[in-house]
Amino acid sequence: MSDVLFTMRKPKPSRRRGLRLARLAAWVAILLGVLALVDTALTLAWREPITALIASLREEGVERQLTIVEHESPSQRERKVLATLRAERRRIHFLAQRLERRAADGSAVGRITIPRIHISYAMVKGSGEPELELGPGIYSKAEFPATTFPGVGSITAIAGHRTTWLEPFRRVNELHRGEKIFVTMPYARFTYIITHLRIVPEDDVQAVTAPTGSTHVVLSACYPLFSAEKRILVFGALASVTPRGAAVIRERGHSGAFAPALSAAVFAAHGRGKVTSGARSPASARRLPRS
Repeated sequence: MSDVLFTMRKPKPSRRRGLRLARLAAWVAILLGVLALVDTALTLAWREPITALIASLREEGVERQLTIVEHESPSQRERKVLATLRAERRRIHFLAQRLERRAADGSAVGRITIPRIHISYAMVKGSGEPELELGPGIYSKAEFPATTFPGVGSITAIAGHRTTWLEPFRRVNELHRGEKIFVTMPYARFTYIITHLRIVPEDDVQAVTAPTGSTHVVLSACYPLFSAEKRILVFGALASVTPRGAAVIRERGHSGAFAPALSAAVFAAHGRGKVTSGARSPASARRLPRS
């Protein structure tokens, strides 16, 4: 019986290339999977790294812009108007309207500071997706007519992200009644005392814009974390206003803070300040900012 010799054929060059490409594709898929897991872990434990990096770079530009806005002097015509306003409240109102009218969406307008959760961010005008990628945003009067810049009307609303784009409002759920929110504008510093928190559906715009009989700020953000199904709202009653910049009457030699009537009933109306999920407010065609 003759021996039968079997010889191994060498793979053709094209086949070898195909095998190498398949192995490379497999390693790339594994690497992408690992990166996705790392991204998820970082987001859960800290913050979403990719948007955080982009937002950090953008934040520097917003901070520089805010510095310019704060040092901008009124025009000659505006100085003449200010000269006729002998009460600092009226000067603040005039300057607030001026900034609200002139500021473009996405431009720096002020700063929000909340000591309890250790945040201090430059704010921009507007609460759409492009604006909130830059930082906390004051609701635009064009989109939410009942809201205004601080010093103009009774309701100021500020939106911010919780899991992406620096997540400035990630920990707002930890706030409690009696804690402070500071909103610093070029013309005044507004101090608010937190009265209560609410959880509402995403389309419950009236929960933010409905009058309460007091001057207040409302912070809004998506709830719970990693979901846009609902919104968490933090309400703060105005406690004091300190004039800044052109709002200060210089010949007095100092700027004195003044306080609105902050009734104890404002706090009593909201029990112990716990987070509540109240009944839906009257329906609205709009939705609260997705943040």
